[in-house]
Amino acid sequence: MFTPNSRLVYNVKKVLPIAKEVNKIIVETYEYLQTLPDKKSRDEHMKLVEADIKREYTPRMKKLTYAQGKLLIKLVYRETSSSSYQLIQAFLGSVRAGFYQTFAWIFGASLKKEYQPNRNTNVRPATM
Repeated sequence: MFTPNSRLVYNVKKVLPIAKEVNKIIVETYEYLQTLPDKKSRDEHMKLVEADIKREYTPRMKKLTYAQGKLLIKLVYRETSSSSYQLIQAFLGSVRAGFYQTFAWIFGASLKKEYQPNRNTNVRPATM
């Protein structure tokens, strides 16, 4: 039987690797985009990156529970120091970021959610 704390530890162990992968993808994509000469080639590259991310991560995201999804949003912020909304906005634009935020809002989540160590005191020990 799970206690609330052991459930959190289980959820963190499941989604923290994904948050770390997101950080790695963000850094690599940003560095590569800086080497591209013009906006057209950057846009083409972003379409390829988006398609690869959807192909690889959609099946994994579908298996997450509601609580794991909300925790992932916080841990992405913790790993990248940017909200999921800000990341989507920076790489895909405001319209897409707004679409994904609306989609998350329908399910009671927010891509603008920040990880706040002072408030999320129960998450901090679970991530160590």
